Amino acid sequence: MAGLCEMMGVYMISKYNNEKNKKNLGLLIFAFTLSFAGLAYAMETLPMGTAYAIWTGIGAAGGALLGMFFFNESKDWRRVVCIMLVLGAAVMLKILS
Repeated sequence: MAGLCEMMGVYMISKYNNEKNKKNLGLLIFAFTLSFAGLAYAMETLPMGTAYAIWTGIGAAGGALLGMFFFNESKDWRRVVCIMLVLGAAVMLKILS
């Protein structure tokens, strides 16, 4: 959930850059607050390095996917492979911990 909130925060950064208003700023702050709270909660049961790597991986891969689907960024197959590698590494870190 923390990773999904991170994705929402990244999306809201882009929205706020396009349309600076209080609503977008509020949603941006709300999403990142939930994201950090979720990361802190995950670190109660997962080692810090694992929790942070998974959180970062979901945020990075999710941000790239959001860019592809909502902001007309390249959908080149090599980018998709790289996203799959990031997500696969995050899953393996969770499995190994």
